[in-house]
Amino acid sequence: MSVSFKILALAAAAVSLTACASTGDGGPNSYGARLEKLSTDCQARGGILTASGAQTGRPETDNVCRITGGATRIESH
Repeated sequence: MSVSFKILALAAAAVSLTACASTGDGGPNSYGARLEKLSTDCQARGGILTASGAQTGRPETDNVCRITGGATRIESH
C-alpha cells in the first residue's frame, strides 16, 4: 500500500468520524439538556449531581446523584 493511499484513507476516516460528533444544537436530546434534566431530578430527590469520573458523552453515565439529605434504611422507633 502506498503512503499516499494510507494518508487518503486516514483523511477519509477522520471526516467520517467528525460526522458523528455532536452539533451542540441545544435540542431536547443534547448533552446540556439531558444534564439539566438529570440535575433537576436529582435535586428533587434531595441530592446533588456530581461527576462519576467517566467520560462517555452520556450525562447519565458521566454523573451520579449523591443524596445529601437524611436518607437512611434504619428505622427509628
